[in-house]
Amino acid sequence: MRTSKALIFEISRPGRQGYSLPPCDVPAKPLEQILPKSLQRNDEPGLPELSEGEVARHYTELSTRNFGVDTGFYPLGSCTMKYNPKVNEEAAVLPGFAFMHPCQPEETVQGALELLYNMEQGLKELTGMDRFTLQPAAGAHGELTGLMLIQAYHRSRGDDKRNKVLIPLSAHGTNPATVSMAGYEVVQIPCDDRGLVDLEALKAAVDETTSALMLTNPSTLGLFEEDIIEIARAVHEVGGLLYYDGANMNAIMGYIRPGDMGFDVVHLNIHKTLATPHGGGGPGGGPVGVKERLIPFLPIPLIEKNGDHFSFNYDLPGSIGKMHSFYGNFGVVIKAYTYMRMMGAEGLKQASGDAVLNANYLMSLLKKTYYLPYDRYCKHEFVLSARPEKKKGAGAGDIAKALLDRGFHPPTVYFPLIVEEALMIEPTETESKETLEAFAKAMEDIAKDIDANAEKVAHGPYNTVVGRLDEVRAARSPILRWVKE
Repeated sequence: MRTSKALIFEISRPGRQGYSLPPCDVPAKPLEQILPKSLQRNDEPGLPELSEGEVARHYTELSTRNFGVDTGFYPLGSCTMKYNPKVNEEAAVLPGFAFMHPCQPEETVQGALELLYNMEQGLKELTGMDRFTLQPAAGAHGELTGLMLIQAYHRSRGDDKRNKVLIPLSAHGTNPATVSMAGYEVVQIPCDDRGLVDLEALKAAVDETTSALMLTNPSTLGLFEEDIIEIARAVHEVGGLLYYDGANMNAIMGYIRPGDMGFDVVHLNIHKTLATPHGGGGPGGGPVGVKERLIPFLPIPLIEKNGDHFSFNYDLPGSIGKMHSFYGNFGVVIKAYTYMRMMGAEGLKQASGDAVLNANYLMSLLKKTYYLPYDRYCKHEFVLSARPEKKKGAGAGDIAKALLDRGFHPPTVYFPLIVEEALMIEPTETESKETLEAFAKAMEDIAKDIDANAEKVAHGPYNTVVGRLDEVRAARSPILRWVKE
């Protein structure tokens, strides 16, 4: 399949051009004074020659090949690819927000500071935490921030022997890498036959070297940790702290708060939970909240309110410093704040309830055809296993390709690792009953196709712009620039 860049060169014709700027009427400096001779080109750049209309049509046609939440069902488990209300985008580009400069004096940005302050109050209420920083730019960035806060807390007490962080096998995928990046040793905790944290294994693992337990609740299996109070007690009794990975907070909003479960630190993926755009490399948001004893270590500055005036507080001697230039991804915070205010407390609670309802309904449809390792009520997502289909000749990855042929984005595959041939499915609260049923029908049809001709399924997709790729070669020998053949 030719690349898009190759295609645009192929439709190039000599002499065609788009808009041309008029000649410059300001005397130009000699080129040598602007660019050293060693950096100057010896020949023309070889750009394609096309009219403006041809360029617009080419890239517009390419855009139709993209798949996103605005074009179809996107059940990417653990990533919560839910619909992003367009009013959020409108709020983010209001002139008073969009045309600010981050270096303006605080007296000139009181409205922005008020929004950030109010966002923090909303997140505190949602999670049961005492203070938040809005600086982290994504979930994994929030994880690193949280672990640095925990590290600073232990060190402030002279407790330097705590070099281990416990992570259940059902944790969010970025946790182990973040733990290693923060300089900690990863200790994995197994799951029991219910799919929950093995409480006895946890109790055997905690000791005076335990810095924290990182827990995703509900887990990536979509299951709520029923023993959370006892888990928290076991970690706190040895002096460790509890870190809440908020990747799946969208399943419990308004029903229970991490702060009430015993967590000391929380991060939220607002590009998931609070419906701001997700994917494409960002920008995102991963605010971090803490209980009172960790407030002195939060990144500076914090935003304080004194009467009707808002100001920056840099007076935190124990702060871990800045985690992001200025005050985080402000535009993303605006979108999340808009969503939060538009939904209100009852609306956020309903969003979680509807997400759980949709997941359980879809699970009830699919478990008739596919193997469900943990056959119990789930929260916002559930995990099937394509192990039986793999034995027939087409596994989880092949099912994902077959879904592309049927116009659906596939779910997360091969994760979590504790489920062989995993298919992690999250329908989100915004999908209709008809959409869920259509997806279930497509999955049932794929299962029938595997029974009839597994080899054919294993070589799909057939209807997409690009067929099956050599994924190993693409990862190890990527072609990062176009070369004329």
